[in-house]
Amino acid sequence: MSELNYIWPLSGGFLIGLAAALYLLLNGRVAGISGLAASAFGWTGGGISPLGIGFLGGILGGAGIAFAYIRHADLMVTSSPVLLIAGGLLVGFGTRLGSGCTSGHGVCGLARLSPRSILATLTFMAIAAATVYVTRHLMGGQL
Repeated sequence: MSELNYIWPLSGGFLIGLAAALYLLLNGRVAGISGLAASAFGWTGGGISPLGIGFLGGILGGAGIAFAYIRHADLMVTSSPVLLIAGGLLVGFGTRLGSGCTSGHGVCGLARLSPRSILATLTFMAIAAATVYVTRHLMGGQL
């Protein structure tokens, strides 16, 4: 790997940490993507949130700019659309059930040494590792 290959992940991680820290400092709330997405669509009971819309717009816009101008990713969907939709719905259900997602628990919660976030992060990382093991080694990589 060249040195340039390390710049993108490091700068992305830095920007995620910076955004999470600024969000906490300026709003007094943890920057969890699932919560912000829910607030952007008005699913949290407080109506549609302009801050949630702006946060999601920044994520989507930043990804679009990076894709268009910085580096093109080679994307190939090898699974069925039905399976991808079902997986997305299960992930969405899991984030609501766990009261947060990887950004809220894994980035912000771990930084605050929140016991609930430590447990949540350990749980979803263990499930992710088990899923990879089962799909690659027990199912032969076919899904």
